[in-house]
Amino acid sequence: MFETLFCSMVTLLPDYLFRRYVQGKRIGHEITLYSVWYELRYGIVSCLMLTISLITLIFYFHPSSTSAVSTFRVLPILPEGSGRVAEVFMPLSLDTEVKAGDPLFKLDSSRQEADVTTAKQQIVEIEGEIALAQSELAVANAEVEQAEASLKQAQDELDTKQELFQRNANVVSERDIEKLQTTVDARQGALAAAQANKDLVETKINVALPATLESARAREQEAEVELSKMTVYAGVDGTVSQFVLRPGDIVNPLMRPAGVLIPADSQQERIVAGFSQIEAQVMKTGMVAEAFCPSVPFTIIPLVVTDVQNAIASGQVTAGSQLFDASQTSGKQGTVTAILEPLYEGGLDKLPPGASCSVNAYTSNHEKLSSDENLGTGEFVFLHVVDTVGIVHAIMIRGQALRYPITALVLTGH
Repeated sequence: MFETLFCSMVTLLPDYLFRRYVQGKRIGHEITLYSVWYELRYGIVSCLMLTISLITLIFYFHPSSTSAVSTFRVLPILPEGSGRVAEVFMPLSLDTEVKAGDPLFKLDSSRQEADVTTAKQQIVEIEGEIALAQSELAVANAEVEQAEASLKQAQDELDTKQELFQRNANVVSERDIEKLQTTVDARQGALAAAQANKDLVETKINVALPATLESARAREQEAEVELSKMTVYAGVDGTVSQFVLRPGDIVNPLMRPAGVLIPADSQQERIVAGFSQIEAQVMKTGMVAEAFCPSVPFTIIPLVVTDVQNAIASGQVTAGSQLFDASQTSGKQGTVTAILEPLYEGGLDKLPPGASCSVNAYTSNHEKLSSDENLGTGEFVFLHVVDTVGIVHAIMIRGQALRYPITALVLTGH
């Protein structure tokens, strides 16, 4: 409507003034309801063509979007495993403020507690085996000493008999020497066996049992970790929402979350807007924009485009059991996603997370007009017109901001 009124001022109105004051035709006489088209045909046609051109120019170079939302992230409250709720530390409320590390709820941990007890008992048993092995080492040392003493005694007797045999063969028989040699050999074997038994006990004390003890302690730590997982804590500061768990409920990380945690820094001070695909070549980082959000009535929020997604989500292909068919996207034209942040600090402080908005972005050629000396006259005028007609969109979004409360509260009764 605004574009039509504006265009009529430079097309239809001059045509009428020419007919009225130059040709002398008057409304109700020469210009009637039935002769309007014939009398004002040049102005009407020019007005329609200029209106269409102006609307196209405005909406192409100054794109708008009603698919804009103040995004925020949430964290699902989930345990690492399934289980039955044994204790809840949070009150039954839609929103509860929590700090990082606050316990939220606890699952039944009977099995995990039993595993911890078993692991601790295994440690006690291994420590007992180490103490027993120390006693075995003392016995092995005594056996080695005993075997050394027996071997020494047998060796001394053999040495004495051999010396006597060498002096006088008639005093000691060769058979006695052979028996003593056999005794020495046997006692050397006993000493070797006692020493091997001692080495075995020492290896058991120094290597085998300590390794087994460390494994048992590792199992204890693992069991304690599993036990600690039964209590779910808040990972960050924020607000717990939709938390309705009660003791006895079953929680499943794949199917049944306990609620959601909205981090305190979840509002990233930005608005995500989807613009029509025809604006893909116009949307650029650094464009100035404005937003009107019903949750903040009578307010226009200045924004700036900080990022433009270079892919359109409707064309994405994911792994599945069926091949991608392009006809599945027909009628579901995707949008060009743009990220907008407040132009001034604190511009979105009053905007609640998740609020929907209408956004206008404005093309600006100021730098090109002021710095490019090679611009032709036609291009110079065209770029000036492009920048100037942006005021129409600015007026429209302000009119929407003024009109919305009346439309929503009075005319629709919402």
